[in-house]
Amino acid sequence: MLLRTPFYDFHVAAGAKMVPFAGWEMPLLYRGIVEEHHHTRQAGSLFDVSHMGRLHITGKDAVPLLNLVLTRNVAQQRIGQSRYSLVCNPAGGVIDDVIVSKDVKNWLVVCNASNRAAVVKQFTAVRDEKSIDAQIADQTQTTAMVAIQGPKVIDELADVLPVEVRELKRYGFETGIYMMSRISVFRSGYTGEDGVELIFSAGMVDRMLKSLAKRMLESDSIIKPAGLGARDTLRLEASMPLYGHELNETTDPLSAGLQWAVDLSKEFIGAEPLRAIAQRGPSHKLVGLELAERRIARQAMPVLAGNAVVGQVTSGTFAPTLQKSIAMAYVDADHAVEGTELSIDFKGSIIPAKVVNMPFCRRVQPG
Repeated sequence: MLLRTPFYDFHVAAGAKMVPFAGWEMPLLYRGIVEEHHHTRQAGSLFDVSHMGRLHITGKDAVPLLNLVLTRNVAQQRIGQSRYSLVCNPAGGVIDDVIVSKDVKNWLVVCNASNRAAVVKQFTAVRDEKSIDAQIADQTQTTAMVAIQGPKVIDELADVLPVEVRELKRYGFETGIYMMSRISVFRSGYTGEDGVELIFSAGMVDRMLKSLAKRMLESDSIIKPAGLGARDTLRLEASMPLYGHELNETTDPLSAGLQWAVDLSKEFIGAEPLRAIAQRGPSHKLVGLELAERRIARQAMPVLAGNAVVGQVTSGTFAPTLQKSIAMAYVDADHAVEGTELSIDFKGSIIPAKVVNMPFCRRVQPG
């Protein structure tokens, strides 16, 4: 049976097309993927991301636990600061990519919905094996989470939220009291736009919607709802990896271009294989591709150099903002240089493509 987020009734009332996603019933679209994409780039959209895992980690050994599980060193992380990190298996493959945030009394790890059980299992196994004094609480189903993204979002919310949102730095967060309940405001997101992500009690959803988005369904509203379809096209334009596409347990973060989120000077699960990859250099790399035609490349399509297969597509779309067909793909390292001419095999139809710099679309203006 599919889980439902606290926003389910709102989605249905707003006319969303609901689909199964990572064990949850989620909105794919409301008005149309392209329209929702453009509205996010031009004004602002609200995305229900309550399906994502929210784990609270506390205890005197929380930092050692986090540093054994995560690729990033959190020892010097400040209160009110979030960081992107990864959870790896012993071979250096990616179990999940996460955001870890340090609050006053606890750490928050936000993970992908499909990997929540695997991430909890990894933290629990390390804690128990090492006899670490730390507690892991899964608060996914007792809280709600929304992402409100777009160039007009900060000004729209500045007088509504209980924190000085304009003063928040990118990947900074602050917790305040809103409608007599605790709310955490993060200046982060997954669209390439500026904006916030909010976490609050599941019981606050109705009040929150009335306050933050009371005009959301009106035609001239600055903030409108958007679904998973637009979220995917937006993240792809911004070249943000998606688990199950660019990341999985057989791919490593160095080949994915995420070496900046891996501290090889510390010990963590998967560190030794990653050191070996770093020393010899990745044999294949994640690249951006711009196609010569409007056709959309699909996951697992072969990437060719001449007649030789040198990689495969991980994600593709026709980018609404750029009006170009774009894709991400893993290719042999020798073919990963910007400007390299390649092609994609569309089941026998060969479409030219060129390696280009990522992100495809650079929009966010950090605070």
